[in-house]
Amino acid sequence: MIEQVRIKNLGVIRDATLDLSPGLTVLTGETGAGKTMVFRSLSAVFGAKADAALVSTGELQAVVEVDAVLTDSLVSEVEELGAALDDGNVAIISRHINVGGRSRSFIGGVSVPSSVVSDLGEQLVAVHGQSEQLRLTKASQQRIILDRFGSTSVLSVLHDYQELWSRAQQLRQEISDLTLDEAARERELEKLNRHIATFDKLKPEMHELDALDDEASRLGNSEVLYAASIAAVASLEGDDADQPHVLSLLSLARKSLEREQAHDAALTHLVSRVREVEVLAADVAADVAAYVDAIDASPARLDYVETRRAALRKASRDFDTLEEFIEWVTTNRSRLAQLSGGDEAINDLRAELSAVLDDARVKAGHLTAARQKAAHDFAHKVSQELESLAMPGARVEFSISETELGLYGADDITLGLVSRPDSPLVPIAKGASGGELSRIMLAVEVVLASADPIGTFVFDEVDAGVGGAAAVEVGKRLAHLARTSQVVVVTHLPQVAAFGDKHLVVAREADEQVHSSSIGQVIGDARVTEISRMLAGLTQSQAGTQLAEELLALASDFKASL
Repeated sequence: MIEQVRIKNLGVIRDATLDLSPGLTVLTGETGAGKTMVFRSLSAVFGAKADAALVSTGELQAVVEVDAVLTDSLVSEVEELGAALDDGNVAIISRHINVGGRSRSFIGGVSVPSSVVSDLGEQLVAVHGQSEQLRLTKASQQRIILDRFGSTSVLSVLHDYQELWSRAQQLRQEISDLTLDEAARERELEKLNRHIATFDKLKPEMHELDALDDEASRLGNSEVLYAASIAAVASLEGDDADQPHVLSLLSLARKSLEREQAHDAALTHLVSRVREVEVLAADVAADVAAYVDAIDASPARLDYVETRRAALRKASRDFDTLEEFIEWVTTNRSRLAQLSGGDEAINDLRAELSAVLDDARVKAGHLTAARQKAAHDFAHKVSQELESLAMPGARVEFSISETELGLYGADDITLGLVSRPDSPLVPIAKGASGGELSRIMLAVEVVLASADPIGTFVFDEVDAGVGGAAAVEVGKRLAHLARTSQVVVVTHLPQVAAFGDKHLVVAREADEQVHSSSIGQVIGDARVTEISRMLAGLTQSQAGTQLAEELLALASDFKASL
C-alpha cells in the first residue's frame, strides 16, 4: 500500500504532498490543472521512462517520493539491496529526473537501477493509463494476461517448456557453428589446436606470472638484498667487530633498571616492557638471519624464471591476461572435440535436437491445455464483471489456435468480444469502442486481482468514453475493488468521484506568476461543491448542488451495502 506521495517540480505541480489511505481515493480537477501529473509521478517513480519534459519550467530537477508499505516477502529483497526501512516495513522509493533527461532511482536511500524499482513496482502497484488500454488490444499483452490469470497451473508448464526451447536453440546454434564453410572450420580448428597444445605443454597456473615477476625481482637484486640483510643482522645482534648492537644495548638497559627497581616499584613495569622488546628484537634478528640464508643468487634459477615468464607471455599474447587464456582453454576444449568429430558430432547433435523438439511439442500440448482451461475460467469471470459494468449480454472469449513452436509455446492467442447477444465475436482490437475498452480493462484488472492479488491500483481516466449509468457502474466496481485493494483513480466523471472514500482536488494556484497547481482534500460541503462543479460546470448551481448530494448519498448507500 502507498501511504504518501511527495511531488516536487513535476510539470505544473511545484510542491505537493498526497496522503493516501486504504480504500478508494479519487483525484479530480479542472482540465489542465495537472491531474494526470499525479498519475505520471507514480508511473515515473515505479520505473517508467524518464522524460525531461516532466521537469517544471525553470527548474533543474523533478523529484517524486513514495512511502510504500512492503509485504514480508518484499522486505527481504529490499534489505538485500542495503536499503533502510522505516517502522512498519515502510520503504521510501524515489525518482530524481534531471532537466537533461537523466534520472536516478532510490530505495531506502540506496541508489538502484530503474529496472530494480520497476520489478518491485510490479509486485506493489498496478499503474494503468490510457496507453495500457491500447496495449490490451495487442496479442502479446493478451497472452501475458491469460498466463498471469492461469498462475502456477500455466506458468509452471511454461517454465518447463521454455527450458526445452532454450536447449533446442542452443543445439541449433551448435549445429550451425559446426556446419560452417570448410575454410572457417579449418581456421577455428587451427586456433583451438594451437592454443590448447601450448596450454598442455606449459600447464600454466592462475596468477603464475605475478609470482614469477616477484621472484625475478628478488633474483635480479640478490646482491643488494643480501648486503641490506647482513647490515640489519649486524645492527640487531652484532658481528665480529664487536660493535654496539640493539640486543646488547637492550640487555644493558634492562640490567640497569633491574639493579635499581628495589628502590621504586614503578621500575618493575618498565623492566618487563624492556624484556618484551628484547624478545621481539631477538625474534626479528632470527627472522632476518633466516632471510639471509634463504636468499637465492642462482643464475640458473634466474634464467629459468625469465624463460618461463617469456613463454607464458607469448602463449597469452592473444588475450588480455594469462588468466583469460586459461579460462578460454578451459571453456573451449570441448569445442575442439566437436569440430574434430566432424559429421559424427553433427549427427549426434541433430539427434539430440530432434528428441528435445519432440519433448517440447508434448510440453507445448500440456501448455495449450492449461491455457484453454484458464481461458474458459477467465472469460466467464470477466463476462460477469462486464454485466455489472453496464454491458449486459457482453462477453469476452479467448481464441487459441495452433501455430509453430516459439518461445511461448505453440499457441496463437486472441481475445475477442461479443458486445451484444446478437453480435459476432470479433477481436477487441477491432470491435471495442473507447468506452467499452475502458470497462473491459477494469473488468480484466478486477479478475486478475482475484487470481494474482496486488496491493494498489492506480487508474488514469479508466472511465474514458463512459458516461451516464455506465459511469455509475464503473464507480460501483471501483468501490468494490477498493474493499480488497487500495485504489487511486484520476477521473473527470462525478459519477465515479462520488464513490471515493477520499477525495483530492488538483487546483490551479491563481496568484502565481508561473502557472502551478496544488492538491488538497475536500470533505463535507467542499466536496459537494466539487461534485457540483463536475456535474454542472458551476460551483454555485442549486440544481448541481442538489444532484451532487443525491449522487453522494447513492454512493454512500452502495458502499454501506458492501
